[in-house]
Amino acid sequence: MYRNQLTFEDKVFGQHHLSSAQAAMIKKTYLLLGLSVLAAMAGAVIGSSTPALRAFFGSWVGWIVAMVGLNALPAVAMAFRRQGALGLAALLADGFFAGIILGPIIYMAERIAPDVVTTAMIITGIIFLSVTGYVATSGRTFSAPRGLMTGIFFAIVGITLLNLMLGFPLLSLIISAAIGIFGLVVLIYATSDVLNNPEADSPIPGALMLFAGLFQVFQAVLHILMAFTGRDD
Repeated sequence: MYRNQLTFEDKVFGQHHLSSAQAAMIKKTYLLLGLSVLAAMAGAVIGSSTPALRAFFGSWVGWIVAMVGLNALPAVAMAFRRQGALGLAALLADGFFAGIILGPIIYMAERIAPDVVTTAMIITGIIFLSVTGYVATSGRTFSAPRGLMTGIFFAIVGITLLNLMLGFPLLSLIISAAIGIFGLVVLIYATSDVLNNPEADSPIPGALMLFAGLFQVFQAVLHILMAFTGRDD
């Protein structure tokens, strides 16, 4: 009931005073999120460098398997969220599988415009690291506006450096930054939701929710940058 009474403004612009249990829970959530991201990166490397996997997930059968897996694996992780190692294994499997199914997209992007994948990863990484860093140092008070400002600051710095080093069209980077900021809002919103969920009994549900947001941000940034190269097919 308490969570449902919170408005969008409360979750994105509010300040939350945490109990010791809440502070520990959100730090564990972001730790598991980090492990999911590492598993996804490993899956992406394998998926993009293995011809059989690229061919399979580039087909309509592979697309069906991907959709089933992306829904089934989080459900398995939720079912085992109180089972310690089993829940963690299911969470990592979800991240690894998500990385594998991105293999064909990453492979094509690297062949057409190699800097695109690096840029998309950097933008997504800035979002993840800035919010994670803020959560890790926030102590017993989580201020959503400070989290947003921290992320936006590092996003602007990162976009400026990318523009200087890689020479992408400024408009594409501005749009990518806008998506990145939207991703920050999603992460802050989800973090506030996790903090104020009285039924939270495991960090796994929150990690799944946050990972899904990062996954979508990476895809969106990648497609936008590809569009500016003239090849988003």
